[in-house]
Amino acid sequence: MTKPKSKSGTATIAANRKARHEYHIDDRFEAGLVLEGWEVKALRAGRCNLSEAYIMLRGGEAFLFGCRIEPLNTASTHINPDPMRLRKLLLHQRELGRIFGGVQKEGFTCVPLSLYWSHGRAKLDIALAKGKQKFDKRATEKERDWNRQKQRIMRQR
Repeated sequence: MTKPKSKSGTATIAANRKARHEYHIDDRFEAGLVLEGWEVKALRAGRCNLSEAYIMLRGGEAFLFGCRIEPLNTASTHINPDPMRLRKLLLHQRELGRIFGGVQKEGFTCVPLSLYWSHGRAKLDIALAKGKQKFDKRATEKERDWNRQKQRIMRQR
């Protein structure tokens, strides 16, 4: 099941929580997806996993690879659904140019962050990101722990 809608009219289907731990997020983009009918039904049922997904750039286009959308048991019998199908991302040419430039020149990578509904259409939040080193991950965790302790101290007073 999808989560309840927020005030902005969006409902999250799946989130890639590991991406925020593994990467420094720089630029974010909203991309549409080219989906088949059975995929839309499966997304409405919340049967999606983004944890192993990544963005592949080739031929001037962007594709979502590794996203697993499990078909429903009630899928049509004349269609052979492929859960790991390559899905094309719909982006403006200017956005594609920024993504390609960042990946090729600046050493960024393109990662999916979350999949959600926006006004009845499935959208993918993607980001240009740089990989974190081990000490960066430790520093982030240390800062998060310190912020939690500050909140506890403030509540006690």
